[in-house]
Amino acid sequence: MMRATAMVTAVLGLSSLVLTQFALAQTGAAPRTPAAKPNRATAPGQNTAPAAPTGPPPDMAYGAFQRGHFLTAFSLATDRVTKDADPKAMTLLGELYADGLGVPRDDRRAAEWYGLAAARGDSNAMFALAIFALNGRAGPRDREASTRWLTAAAKLGHPLAAYDLALLYIEGQMFPQDFSRAAEFLRIAAQGGSADAQYALGTFYKTGRGVPQDARQAAQWWAKAALADNIDAQVEYAIALYNGSGVAANPEAATRLFRKAAMRGSAIAQDRLARILAAGRGAPRDLAEAAKWHLISRAGGETDLELDVVVNKLDAPTRAAAEKAAKPWLDTIEAARKAQAAAQPAQSSQATPAKQ
Repeated sequence: MMRATAMVTAVLGLSSLVLTQFALAQTGAAPRTPAAKPNRATAPGQNTAPAAPTGPPPDMAYGAFQRGHFLTAFSLATDRVTKDADPKAMTLLGELYADGLGVPRDDRRAAEWYGLAAARGDSNAMFALAIFALNGRAGPRDREASTRWLTAAAKLGHPLAAYDLALLYIEGQMFPQDFSRAAEFLRIAAQGGSADAQYALGTFYKTGRGVPQDARQAAQWWAKAALADNIDAQVEYAIALYNGSGVAANPEAATRLFRKAAMRGSAIAQDRLARILAAGRGAPRDLAEAAKWHLISRAGGETDLELDVVVNKLDAPTRAAAEKAAKPWLDTIEAARKAQAAAQPAQSSQATPAKQ
């Protein structure tokens, strides 16, 4: 159920992210972002007394839970359930029993507390019951029950539940494939702060799947997800910035975002950064640095025949400098590849049933 956003990309056929209009000289201002509220210092002599607190009181039980004081959390939550029948406290008790924190793990009691909280409208408890039903905890696996609980939680705005439902509509196994319904749930999840959903909704707007095609909306959702460090969104938003698609063109800002994603290991971003450095648009031309990133992206599985030509034409000192700079990355990629290959036989042997 909790699939990576790669599934969304695969379904939509967005595997080839390319910099279009690469050679066109585009300029433009950076996309405007909401201005931050000024952090005003208090002048000498001004009243510095803190304002009276507003809003609900702090959740002491959850605060104890976050600090790892599980017995205290259990005690405080139990008191709140006894005095106020508080559904959030019921959900917290379910969480403690589900994970064996401060109390022995007990799936049955966890499900009972989740059920009581869900009956009182707590969306987190509904989502927990969906995961229990999916994984066969406190009972047999039940995908239909899991879907019912996901739907109930999503209708209350639970972002993870809404995102999982969107994936089910994209997948088309539990329900008939329906991109319009998927878009509805992606929007709920995206508005609830899910970066994965924001990225996916952006891809929907890019391709016109489930929503009208709209480059501006696509760029806006990618920008939100990029701020939350979703690496796929960083790449897509950088491409939009570079080409001026749905947002004012800003090659310099795009280059910074490509570099950020490249440093996090995105082979696509590494390739685009190499192209920018080779062309000198968005950053000063630097063939050694361009060759370095091209070698790294190629080791990560990205193919770029044009950059192959650029690297092959380099003089010996420049190429040697590029190879030296790329070597730590190449060594890390190779070590990860070997570790993955070594882990596969072990996983296969565990999955193969023993002969009778």
